[in-house]
Amino acid sequence: MRNRKAPFLVGGVLLMLGVAGCGDDDFANDPRPPTPVEMSAVIRDDGVTLSPKREGAGPLLITFSNQTDRAHTITVEGEDVIERTAPIQPQDTATIQKTLRPGSYDVRAGSSRAVDIEDQIRPATLTIGPERAESNTDLLLP
Repeated sequence: MRNRKAPFLVGGVLLMLGVAGCGDDDFANDPRPPTPVEMSAVIRDDGVTLSPKREGAGPLLITFSNQTDRAHTITVEGEDVIERTAPIQPQDTATIQKTLRPGSYDVRAGSSRAVDIEDQIRPATLTIGPERAESNTDLLLP
């Protein structure tokens, strides 16, 4: 009986030593970035509306809803960033996901007919302030 237990005992000790040796002493426990903020924007014939218009720096998800009768491309531009969507069809939505730094950003809606002044839609201005707090203490994040 002793001979049959010895391999299991040795195997168990080796397994425990292997698990105890796991890990990396050089693990950088850097803070996680701020939690992404979801914003909404509406494209209307008279202009683009953002809610909220001000936010702290960090990851943003801006969902655009096209409430006009023609397709529009959205451009977010400022502070070394130019982000564009594909054309958003009438009554459809699109989302831009971007990490923005502090500064001022223009949010414009354009269409193939927007060459005339009367066809242009008034842009919105998004103001990004200081960086939001890290998300290390937020629960239920991926």
